[in-house]
Amino acid sequence: MGFAEDHLIPLVDEGLGNSAYLLDLGDGRALAVDAGRDLRALRAAARRRRLTVAYAADTHLHADFLSGAVQLAHDAGATVLASAAGRRAFPHRGLADGDEVDLGGLHLRALATPGHTDEHLSFLLLDGGRGVGVFTGGSLIVDSAARTDLLGAERTEELARAQYHSLRRLAVLPEETAVWPTHGAGSFCSAPPGAERTTTIAAQKRTNPLLAAPDEEAFVRRLVASLGSYPAYFARLSERNRRGPTVLAGTPPLPALEAGQVKALLADGGQVVDVRPAAAFAAGHIPGAISIPLREQFATWLGWLLPDTTPLAFVVGDGQDAEEVVWQAYKIGYERLAGHLAGGMPAWRTAGGSAATTAFVTADQASDGPYLDVRQEAEYAAGHVPGALHLELGDLAEPAGHAADAPAGVVVACGHGERAMTAASLLERAGHTGVSVLAGGPAEYAAAHGMRLEAAADGGDR
Repeated sequence: MGFAEDHLIPLVDEGLGNSAYLLDLGDGRALAVDAGRDLRALRAAARRRRLTVAYAADTHLHADFLSGAVQLAHDAGATVLASAAGRRAFPHRGLADGDEVDLGGLHLRALATPGHTDEHLSFLLLDGGRGVGVFTGGSLIVDSAARTDLLGAERTEELARAQYHSLRRLAVLPEETAVWPTHGAGSFCSAPPGAERTTTIAAQKRTNPLLAAPDEEAFVRRLVASLGSYPAYFARLSERNRRGPTVLAGTPPLPALEAGQVKALLADGGQVVDVRPAAAFAAGHIPGAISIPLREQFATWLGWLLPDTTPLAFVVGDGQDAEEVVWQAYKIGYERLAGHLAGGMPAWRTAGGSAATTAFVTADQASDGPYLDVRQEAEYAAGHVPGALHLELGDLAEPAGHAADAPAGVVVACGHGERAMTAASLLERAGHTGVSVLAGGPAEYAAAHGMRLEAAADGGDR
């Protein structure tokens, strides 16, 4: 059976900004590309189509999530397809540039496209010898290319030059060739906000500013200039993916803990993570707890702000899914999950535990005092409150120690309040008092205080 567009099922992780793909091969088998460790959506899609995953391909050694390929090999007998240059320490079919895999009518051709990583492959899908689409991973993505600084600052330019040649190689594919990247909008590996998840070679030749660069030097300047910060956990996962993640037997447990057990965990150096909405955390929380609301971006901030070696206990609110906490943590390699507080904050108070509060204020209630903006650099540059102090949320966590740079009595703000509440919890853990959190963003604050937002071009603080 040949390729049809409805045979390809994109599976988007909105929190990490990534896409995995499940390709129906037409004979009851499927190919999975860049599947993550949280396989719930992929398995549901396979069940709907009555498919068995026969192949699991990884375009590169991922830094932002643990691969699900080893799990698929264990559970379904899938053949893992990956770069031979990646030296993976588990059974797989190692591929080099130009190698082809017969999928049973369709073929997959490996194209060496280094840049995002050294061993990066793109996979060209062939139907009767004709290329119908290419899985580009972290090479060519929608209107950009994935970052090249994950292997250290000393190699950023070298890899950017490799990325230049990789994108040029992909750009000579027929213009009608579909482009199926892994990294997309929301990914700290790359993509500009609001970008589409998939594209074509023709569309990228029209709209991708990196492909429009007149020469290699201009390309490198543009790509390197676009690189912002990225989560701390990225430094660990490539090697874990090379070794192969531990195979899991179902959803790992998150045991119920009594208040006394949580107190003991804190005394032994553990950490409480409060996953309730920001307003619930503000109204009362365990002193020293870190607020990371359970939402799509939960894994990113967990991995950015806390080490994976610290035992974690969670405060979960009514109606929140503890299983979601587990998978968000496990997909980025956080496995030291001690459990969740049984009965939540009411049980904590009943057991005599103290509770702290944080002021959560609207723009008109916020003081005119120091204003701390914890958004990413690009967000801040696009428009911020005049005179605002800017520290990215990721810079407030230990061991960076930038929490000490925040002034007393500060109003903490982001775009809506979730990241600001996380920042406030870090400041409070570091000993700050009188911290308040803005329920809203800079536009609301500026309007309430008679200001006009500044952009970086205005000469405002950076």
